[in-house]
Amino acid sequence: MSQENTKEPQYKKRLDPAARFLLANERTFLAWVRTALAVMVGGIALTQLGDESNAQTTAGLIVVLLGSFMAAVGYLRFRAADKAIRHGKLPVTGREPLVQASGIILVAVALVVTHLLGIW
Repeated sequence: MSQENTKEPQYKKRLDPAARFLLANERTFLAWVRTALAVMVGGIALTQLGDESNAQTTAGLIVVLLGSFMAAVGYLRFRAADKAIRHGKLPVTGREPLVQASGIILVAVALVVTHLLGIW
């Protein structure tokens, strides 16, 4: 076997293997931010579109707060994963995604119920 076949390309020697994981962590954080922005835009739409009812405004503000919570959770998870990756460990699995999904499901159910009951 020739030595040329076993040589790694020069760029692979310079790249720290953890860099791949750090960049993936950053992309995951950006996904959290995009999701948070989409939820917040939905909340703003609730407050601005349709009738000017207190229930609709309250629901919209709750959705905006949910989006803000999602952005904060995304940042905290990003920082925890970054620290774990830099120390050669796996990030701790948290319950934040469960809270996020539960919050969105609760808001969706509340919107459907209030619509069916004619509250707005």
